[in-house]
Amino acid sequence: MEANPSIPKKRNRTPLVIIPLVLIAAFFGIRAGIHSMNYETTDNAQIETNAIPIVSRLAGFIDSLAVFDYGDVKEGQLLISIDDREYALAVLQSETDLANARADLANAQAQLSNSQANKQVTLANQDVQQTRLQKTSDDLKRDEGLFKDGAITQKQLDDSRNNYESAQKQLTANQKQVAFATSQVVTSEAQIKKAQATVGTRVAALDLAKLRLSYCNIYAPVSGQIGKRNLEAGQYVQTGQPLMTVVNKEKFWVIANFKETQLEKMKVGQEVNVKLDGYPDIEIKGKISSLSLATGAKFSLLPPDNATGNFVKITQRVPVKIELDDETKYKDVLRAGLSVEVEVNVK
Repeated sequence: MEANPSIPKKRNRTPLVIIPLVLIAAFFGIRAGIHSMNYETTDNAQIETNAIPIVSRLAGFIDSLAVFDYGDVKEGQLLISIDDREYALAVLQSETDLANARADLANAQAQLSNSQANKQVTLANQDVQQTRLQKTSDDLKRDEGLFKDGAITQKQLDDSRNNYESAQKQLTANQKQVAFATSQVVTSEAQIKKAQATVGTRVAALDLAKLRLSYCNIYAPVSGQIGKRNLEAGQYVQTGQPLMTVVNKEKFWVIANFKETQLEKMKVGQEVNVKLDGYPDIEIKGKISSLSLATGAKFSLLPPDNATGNFVKITQRVPVKIELDDETKYKDVLRAGLSVEVEVNVK
């Protein structure tokens, strides 16, 4: 049976449709291949910043609060005031103790002056007695010669001898007075050193009391934003108790966790493109500032121990710190903990 020549044959158009698709796929495949040779990418990355805990350095009742939940704060801004009456009284007590210690020091210094003056008087008396002893000694020698010549009587010689012996005893007494006065000076000097040490102790106690008083006012260490407050006026806080956290909004960076197989060509200073998951239209430039010397697993609470006998090889990830360029331009959209995608130009 012959085919009807009037019916046209159907042409196979399938190759014509596949060719553009193949070309498009090849284009994107080649593009992806070139990109993979020039860039290392990961979506295991987050925005990081400093979160500074605010801790009470003393115990007491909260007198007032100057912040609210998630409120902005500036560096040096007063956050919390703790009732300071107890600590103010401690400062007053320390000031009184210091005043007493300084008075004792002044008394010791006056006593030293008196002791030194008394020593000078006893030394002068000793010099006088030494002169008198010398005179009575000369008189005795002269009278002994005169007595041998019969020029004076026995009574006159005895009187000269008595005067010499009296002068000797008086000099001995003066020497003892000088020794006592010297010991008084030494004692006064020791009292001054003791009083000076007491003054130093009282000064330190006053400084400590003033320092503790200053802890009653808690200020923001940096500009940023606080989290949930969880505090109310009148609440009692303990020493070392965390009160809130201030998140620094002036400095942000990215911590990206790359597979160990991606690190071969990565080094400090390479350019980085950062895309925020929450703001897909924003791309931030940056550069690698450091690579961790340990994998993330080594910093975990329970690091894996491959010597247990049940070893399973797992590709490890290494944290890489990325500094952002012109971060102040994007600080309104940057939030600690936001997920980002990172690609590092390794060429």
